[in-house]
Amino acid sequence: MRRILVVGCCGAGKTTLSRELGEILRIPVYHLDRYFWKPGWVEDSRENFDAALAKLLQEDAWIMDGNYGRTFPERLKYADTVIFLKYPRCLCLRRVLKRYLDYRGRTRPDLTEGCLERLNFEFLRYIWTYNRKMLPRMERYLKEAGKGCRLYVFDRPEGTEAFLRCLKQK
Repeated sequence: MRRILVVGCCGAGKTTLSRELGEILRIPVYHLDRYFWKPGWVEDSRENFDAALAKLLQEDAWIMDGNYGRTFPERLKYADTVIFLKYPRCLCLRRVLKRYLDYRGRTRPDLTEGCLERLNFEFLRYIWTYNRKMLPRMERYLKEAGKGCRLYVFDRPEGTEAFLRCLKQK
């Protein structure tokens, strides 16, 4: 496990899991939101994002957290492990609401400075429809990944926590 993708719906816990994996495995963690968003929630250009991503992919070891479906097939080519947090949408929504209350008016540590925590209808709708709209596409990509990539799918936090406990014991 040297090149790990952590994917799943917003609020599933990708960032928290990535940070914990980074500490256990001593591998650098890259939050793709930091490369996609400029201050004030302004999208960086596709060229800049793709160039930054290409540079990260060349590193010997990394943990990348974030979906960004357009670039997922490319990232998958370089990954040796994918961890997919396939949690219920109600759990994801609850976590996003908690995160909003915890960080309202401030920038989360995993985001570009100047991207103040926000919550809007479009974001909530994305979470609500993730399993119907995004999940089939993600599963199709993962099926195509083949045998060269280890896949861990967790549908409950308890499975993820057990996985982390096993890693800590090694």
